[in-house]
Amino acid sequence: MNKKAVVLVNLGTPEAPTTVKVREYLETFLSDRRVIKMPPALWQPILQTMILPHRPQKSAKLYQQIWTKDGSPLLLYAKTQQKLLQKRLPNYRVEIAMSYSHPRISETMDKLLQDGIDDITVLPLYPQYSGTTVGSIFDEVSDYFRGTDKIVDLHFIHSFYQEPAYIDYYAQKIRQRLQETPVDALLFSYHGLPKSYATDGDPYPQECRETTELIMQRVGNVKYFQTFQSKFGPGEWLKPATDTTLKGLPHRGYKKIMVIAPSFVADCLETLQELEIENKGYFMTHGGEQFIYLPPFNGDPQFADLLAELVAKKS
Repeated sequence: MNKKAVVLVNLGTPEAPTTVKVREYLETFLSDRRVIKMPPALWQPILQTMILPHRPQKSAKLYQQIWTKDGSPLLLYAKTQQKLLQKRLPNYRVEIAMSYSHPRISETMDKLLQDGIDDITVLPLYPQYSGTTVGSIFDEVSDYFRGTDKIVDLHFIHSFYQEPAYIDYYAQKIRQRLQETPVDALLFSYHGLPKSYATDGDPYPQECRETTELIMQRVGNVKYFQTFQSKFGPGEWLKPATDTTLKGLPHRGYKKIMVIAPSFVADCLETLQELEIENKGYFMTHGGEQFIYLPPFNGDPQFADLLAELVAKKS
């Protein structure tokens, strides 16, 4: 009988909210050629001389705003979902891995192969596919096995934004919150992407639009907007931008807003700081009256139920 495992993969997080640890994390992240497609000979001098000497200190202060006594929220939620999924899949071994921090994908794979695992399902924790996230994970897993004589049965989950359990989860949460606290509009904020990546064929923006449409089909007749956040660098990114939109909504009469971030499965810097603190501030200082942030799955057992369904379909 095959010894099976599931590997839950997310982006990663600094080991600590310090300048040194954030620099280590950013250097790894921003050196991924799926993330920054500029030739390394051009990009690395920019990264080393213009970004890393300054950005880590600023980012460390932001991480300090969301850090818990037990560490990074993203890593804590990953461990919670690992435990919940393990209970639902007793015949599998469930591990976590991170693209840009420990445990790295290679470290997790080493451990599994050393223990005789010969059937692995890789499950990136990104509902929508992008080459910058899921594609990068696929590359790293492929590179790992390209360098070893030990080949296993490998299953890879591309995306899960169309799964009824995923769509229903958000629709139910939105309807429930609307009953408690009516708002003027909903705002779906997705992590951004350089426009050129979409032009070159990355399906991410289309999958984001489909996600919003599927959720709203179940929510019903409520005004909504879709935006993209977390722009990095001077290039053009997907629009409309979350921050610009939130600054303008109160002037258009939308003073009570509910913000949903369906591209994230766990709270992290981009949700807890960028949305709940920074962008809430933009909205309120421009005339907003009520800003409601609807969290993603985090430690909800329903997410483990969804992940178990995804694994079952691949087995």
